[in-house]
Amino acid sequence: MTSSFDSSRFGSPVPRGGTTPSPKSRPLWLQSAILVGGFTMLLYVIEIVDVLSGERLERNGVEPRSIDGLWGILFAPVLHDDWAHLFANTVPLLVLGFLVLLSGIARGLAATGIVWVVGGLGTWLTGGTYSNHIGASVLIFGWLAYLLVRGIFARSIGQILVGVVVFVVYGGLLWGVLPSAPGVSWQGHLFGAVGGVVAAWLLSSDARKQRNQKAVGPQSFG
Repeated sequence: MTSSFDSSRFGSPVPRGGTTPSPKSRPLWLQSAILVGGFTMLLYVIEIVDVLSGERLERNGVEPRSIDGLWGILFAPVLHDDWAHLFANTVPLLVLGFLVLLSGIARGLAATGIVWVVGGLGTWLTGGTYSNHIGASVLIFGWLAYLLVRGIFARSIGQILVGVVVFVVYGGLLWGVLPSAPGVSWQGHLFGAVGGVVAAWLLSSDARKQRNQKAVGPQSFG
């Protein structure tokens, strides 16, 4: 995310009739790949429109403590400063988004929604005055944090292992939550990551509840 300143299991076979399988019949990995791939393609379409419009679209990011800038919470993650900005976000967006959706489409979308709102609102509250914060990296940092901590909250060995691999590959990104070069929205990175932790906590409540019930065990009354 950047800050610009104004002065910036394999699915069912195709039925004999030749009908295409419904989305629900597709394996989860394929649904995940289609969703995150489609979202990434949308970002490229938006960037093309932005360039053709004279870069007017990218002005609609998060403008801290501005009432009009609240709308940027909705738009900022799909806007980018330039092609280099979008290219830099593409691979981690595809990889981390795919892994988040593999936890279940509904759960992954819920996590994304939480990151989107928490990241945008936190940026709106703490960003520099007269700045414009845009970029999908708020989602990247949110997804990264979500993948890193969800296994700890759910006490899932499989999810913890995924988190370890993600940390090895992308853990270096976490330095981006600290103030760095001018024009880089560390606030978006930081609060995107906070949103990921919040999402992991909220969406692991069912696993925690089941674990507590097992710990208590059945009770008998005489």
